[in-house]
Amino acid sequence: MSTALAENRPSTLQGARLPKWSPYAIAGGSLAVAIGIGLAAGLHSRVQWGLIAAILFVVGSYVIASRVEGTRQAKDRLATSLVWVAFLLAVVPLVSLVWVTVARGVKVLDVYFLTHSMGVVADTEPGGGIYAAILGSLEQVALATVIAAPIGVLTAVYLVEYGRGNLSRAITFFVDVMTGIPSIVAGLFILSLMLQFDMQPFGFAGSLALAILMMPVVVRSTEEMLKLVPNELREASLALGVPKWRTILKVVLPTSLGGIITGVMLAVARIAGETAPVLLLVWGNPFINANPFEGAQASLPLYIYQQYANSAGSGAAYDRAWAASLTLIAFVMILNLVARGIARWKAPKTGR
Repeated sequence: MSTALAENRPSTLQGARLPKWSPYAIAGGSLAVAIGIGLAAGLHSRVQWGLIAAILFVVGSYVIASRVEGTRQAKDRLATSLVWVAFLLAVVPLVSLVWVTVARGVKVLDVYFLTHSMGVVADTEPGGGIYAAILGSLEQVALATVIAAPIGVLTAVYLVEYGRGNLSRAITFFVDVMTGIPSIVAGLFILSLMLQFDMQPFGFAGSLALAILMMPVVVRSTEEMLKLVPNELREASLALGVPKWRTILKVVLPTSLGGIITGVMLAVARIAGETAPVLLLVWGNPFINANPFEGAQASLPLYIYQQYANSAGSGAAYDRAWAASLTLIAFVMILNLVARGIARWKAPKTGR
C-alpha cells in the first residue's frame, strides 16, 4: 500500500517549469515592446523593429527562465532562443526575396512572354519575351553538365577508391581551390583561349566556363556520397572474386546513385544563375539562336542583367527583368525538387 502511494505521489525532484506557450508569449511581448521603442525613438524601419524584438526575446527568455526554472534550464532556453533567432534571420530575407520577385514578376509573366523572344522589340517598348533566353540557358547548362558530370564523378571515384600518394593530394588541393574560384576568372580563362584562336562569342564557350565552375561541386558531393558506402559491401564483393572495377560499377555506384544525382542537380542549380561568364563569352542575342556552337546566344541571367540595366528602375524592361528572375527561380526550385525526389527514390531500402 505504501509503495503504491509513493508511486502516485508527485516527484519533488522536478522543479518549476514554464508553460509550453511561454516562448510565444515572450515573442509576442518582445515584438510589442520593440514596436513601442521604435515608434518612441522615431525608427520607421521594420527591420530595426525586428532586430530589437530579437534582442528582447533572447534576453527575456533567459531572464524569465532563470527566475522560474533556474540557471541551468535558462541556459538551455537561451541557446534555443538563439537558434530560433538565427533561423528567422535566415528565412525572413529569403521569404522577402521570393515575395518581391513573385509580386513584380507576375505582371508580364504569361504564355506569350515564355514563347516569344525580343527580336526587334526595343527595351523601352512593351512586348517581347524570354524564349531565346530559356533556349540558350538550357543548351548551355546541358552542355556544361555533359562535360562536368562524368569528369567530376570519375575524379571522385579515383580519389575514394584508388587515390593514394602525391597525385591524390594534388587533385584534392586543386579541387578545393576550384571550389572557391570566382566565376569571372573561369570566364577570363576561356576568353583567353578564344583570343588565341581568334574566335567570336558563342554559346559553347559559356558552357565551358560553367563546366569549370560545376566540376568541383560534383567532385566534392560525389566523393562524400562514395565515402558513405559501407566498406563491408566492397569487401563482400571482392571476397566473391569480383574485380575491383566491377565492384565499383555494380555495387558502389548503384548504392550511392541517389546522392550522386542530387549533387549533380545542385551543381546545375549553382551554375544556372551565373552571369559573368555568359556576359564575357556569349554576349547575348535578342533573336533565337538554337546553335550553341556558332554565334552569340541569349541566356536567362544575361537577359535579366540587360533588361534591368536598360530599365532605369521602371518601364517595360523593368517588368521583364523581374518576370525573367521569377522564371529563373522557378527553374532552380524545380531542379532542387527533382534532386530531392531522385534522392528519396534511389535511397537504399532497409528491410524490416
